[in-house]
Amino acid sequence: MKKRWYEYLWIASPVYIGLGFFNILFAWLGLIFFCTPLLIAVIGGNKSYCNTYCDRGQLFELLGSKLKLSLKKTPPRFLCSVGFRYGFLAFFMTMFGLMIYATVQVFAGASLQQTVTLLWVFKLPWQWAQVDMVSPWAAQFAFGFYGVMLTSTLLGLVTMVFLKPRSWCVYCPMGTMTQGICKLKHRKGVKHNGRESQEAGGTVEDIGQ
Repeated sequence: MKKRWYEYLWIASPVYIGLGFFNILFAWLGLIFFCTPLLIAVIGGNKSYCNTYCDRGQLFELLGSKLKLSLKKTPPRFLCSVGFRYGFLAFFMTMFGLMIYATVQVFAGASLQQTVTLLWVFKLPWQWAQVDMVSPWAAQFAFGFYGVMLTSTLLGLVTMVFLKPRSWCVYCPMGTMTQGICKLKHRKGVKHNGRESQEAGGTVEDIGQ
């Protein structure tokens, strides 16, 4: 069967990591991966990005299933629990907030830190990156965001190897956020439909009287 265009989106992940390695400013492209699933959830009210278009999920599926690099073990229960998923989301967003704070500090005059933080702990020197052509705050955001994307990719690869290929999707912060958005939209839709039914019922009763 002929493959659909979105089945090749897995290429985006290694290309992104590679571009950021040679030029850190390409890290800004990661905002596409960050914003697109949220927009789809807000506008469409579904997780089609996670289920169909996610480049990282496709990559893990390719490596784990087709290339057989995964042990394909069922993820532990705690990894699938609501508490862990939302706890990890809170931790992830806290780290993201600290990254934004560091960017604001550089914008205010602090020194640029040319390091990429892996797993939120290990600072990797990235001095070869050419950042003279942009403002220091823009470069600082690129270093920080690349660290976030590299860390999440590494976590996904580790869980892909030891668990099922797409085990990262179970606790992915973007997946948790989009799921939350979809639930809110569904509840609003149910309430809206309920109010419409009540209003329609009231109108019928008034006419009958």
